[in-house]
Amino acid sequence: MILSIFKSGGNYTELTPKEYQEVFDQFYNNIRGYIYFKCGDQDLAEDLAQDTFIKLWENRSKIDRSTVKSYLYTIAGNLTINYLKRQQLKYKFVNQHEQRTEKSNPEFILEMKEYEAKLQGVIETLPEGSREVFLMNRLEDIKYKDIAERLGISVKAVEKRMSKALKIIRDSLGVDI
Repeated sequence: MILSIFKSGGNYTELTPKEYQEVFDQFYNNIRGYIYFKCGDQDLAEDLAQDTFIKLWENRSKIDRSTVKSYLYTIAGNLTINYLKRQQLKYKFVNQHEQRTEKSNPEFILEMKEYEAKLQGVIETLPEGSREVFLMNRLEDIKYKDIAERLGISVKAVEKRMSKALKIIRDSLGVDI
């Protein structure tokens, strides 16, 4: 079923609650399935699908109605990638510390919890552009040139964003990543 909001094409007027509900009804299950396919976790897929539609609502005045479907999939993909990257950073830290310490050591458990909270907080506070560049480079091993092409920015802009992200992380956590 093609919704009436898609027929106007190139229309950037704000989505009404009724139009939002139509988009939600039509695409929610597909978005949840897409996320599940990427992460393999039903509960996580449900959470990230809900977050996807929250972002859609928050940005309802900036959406081209003719591209709302691709916009949803882009949001869902980015949220999934960001979540998985945060998990990967956490596991990297755990693996580094497991070599030095036993998991059952109460000091290690407390240190892990503190680090995880700090890491999540720091990543969340990074400016969007810096966070995106940092995660793409450090977790996906994407080269600056490829990041620049994907984001439609210059390599210098990628370098600047990465430098900013690394400085914030270094200053906040006292570690070089």
